[in-house]
Amino acid sequence: MSYREEKLKYQIALTLVPGIGAVLGKTLVSYCGSPEAVFREKKSRLEKIPGIGPVGAESIVNCDVMSRAEQEVEFIQKHKIATYFFTEDNYPHRLKHCDDSPLILYYKGNGNLNHERMLAVVGTRNATEYGKKICEEIIAHLASLGVCIVSGLAYGVDICAHKAALKNNLSTVAVLAHGLDKIYPGAHRSTAKKMLDAGGLLTEFMTNTKPDRENFPSRNRIVAGMCDAVLVVESAIKGGALITANIADSYNRDVFCIPGRADDEYSAGCNYLIKSNKAALVESAEDIAYQLGWADKKNPEKKKPSQLAIFNELKDDEKMLVGLLQENGKLAIDSICLRSKMPLSKVSSSLLTLEFQGIVRSLPGKVYEIA
Repeated sequence: MSYREEKLKYQIALTLVPGIGAVLGKTLVSYCGSPEAVFREKKSRLEKIPGIGPVGAESIVNCDVMSRAEQEVEFIQKHKIATYFFTEDNYPHRLKHCDDSPLILYYKGNGNLNHERMLAVVGTRNATEYGKKICEEIIAHLASLGVCIVSGLAYGVDICAHKAALKNNLSTVAVLAHGLDKIYPGAHRSTAKKMLDAGGLLTEFMTNTKPDRENFPSRNRIVAGMCDAVLVVESAIKGGALITANIADSYNRDVFCIPGRADDEYSAGCNYLIKSNKAALVESAEDIAYQLGWADKKNPEKKKPSQLAIFNELKDDEKMLVGLLQENGKLAIDSICLRSKMPLSKVSSSLLTLEFQGIVRSLPGKVYEIA
């Protein structure tokens, strides 16, 4: 194996250790330095890592996962699958700041997972004609903004969103609840194939993983975490769309819902999210663009002399943040943290100071730009 393949083998192997999920896996890498170091560490030292203990240490030391990891590496190489480990720079930056985000992601496609504007569109598998119509209209009207549409390739709202994105030449990414060796449901295979050129297929699951029920909530957290916001088109009072919306809310993502009549079964979930203040009511693409600050035109005017004078008096950290915004335009706070390599608390404090001084402006969705 090459160095890269050997490194990938240990990354995959870490995800196969019984009892070690995303959170504990990240803790292990933090303490040991790398996935390979985890497997080379002494049991006595593993036991002392928070959350591991004797049982976890025993599981790591005695697990037999390397041959399975090697099989996966072979599949990845053969089918030209891209992989993203959580410590690597190419890992989706929005997901990187979610504590329970996957240790590793598998991706087939050409779309940018760090697209400037990403919107998840989710909803019931039993979409009504009204739901499909408004889904198509909203995505069509978002086309001029170059938004990347993310969904789950399921029946109903999901596949409607993907097809609408393709129709309007938008990038679209499907997050799967199984490995990349299959497409579920099979009826959407042709759409999935088209998406490879204008987006792609993303999953945390290895090959030979069936689309079992318990995989879908895990899939939904990726949908919520990798986007700027989640739009729920239609949903019953229970279902995957509500799970995605609640996860998005816990990640401090914006959640939008299309309202419906009080007696409509597949509007009950949207109406509930709106009245419980977990989602904003939207009726059009313009509402979404306004809420996220996507509709604003970049101000071409030069900075006022008074602002320039203040700039010269800024601290180094504050100047760095201003430079990032001047170079990149609008940036979400997660992206600012990633690019500046500063903790969230420091970034938030510095941005607030800059906002008070009139140098930066905050937009809906925790997005910032030069004032």
